[in-house]
Amino acid sequence: MTGRLNSAQPYVLGLFRIVVGLLFTCHGAASLFGVLGSDSVSAGTWPGWYAAVIQLVGGSLVLLGLGTRAAAFIASGSMAYAYFKVHQPGALWPMENGGEASAMFCWALLLLVFTGSGAFGVDRLFAKRSPAAAERPAADKAPVAA
Repeated sequence: MTGRLNSAQPYVLGLFRIVVGLLFTCHGAASLFGVLGSDSVSAGTWPGWYAAVIQLVGGSLVLLGLGTRAAAFIASGSMAYAYFKVHQPGALWPMENGGEASAMFCWALLLLVFTGSGAFGVDRLFAKRSPAAAERPAADKAPVAA
C-alpha cells in the first residue's frame, strides 16, 4: 500500500500545486479586478494592491508550475505578512481574526517551496532537458581558446 501511495506522490503533489495556485490566482484577480463577488482595491494602495499583484502573478506561476519554488517563497512570505500585520493584531487565533486563508495559503505555499512543482508543471519540462546537457563530456562544456 505504501509503495502505491509513494508512486502517486508526484501526481498528487502536482494536483495540489494546481489547486493552490488556482485559488491564489483567483484571490488576486478578485482583489485587483473586482471579480468573483469581491470589491477591487485602489491601484497602488499599501499593502492591499501589492498583495493582490503578488497573488495574481505568484498564483499564476504556481498554477503553471513555472518557477514554482521562487514564486511560492515570495507568495508564502506575503501571506505571512498579511497574517501578522493585518489579521493577528485583531486577535491571536485565525478563527477570531479572519486570517484562516492567509495562514493556510502561507503554509501550503511554503510546502511547495520545499517539494517543488510535482507532476504536470512547466518546471519538469525544463528539468528533463537539463540532464541531457549535463551528460555531455566536460570537454564540450569548456570554452574554446582562440
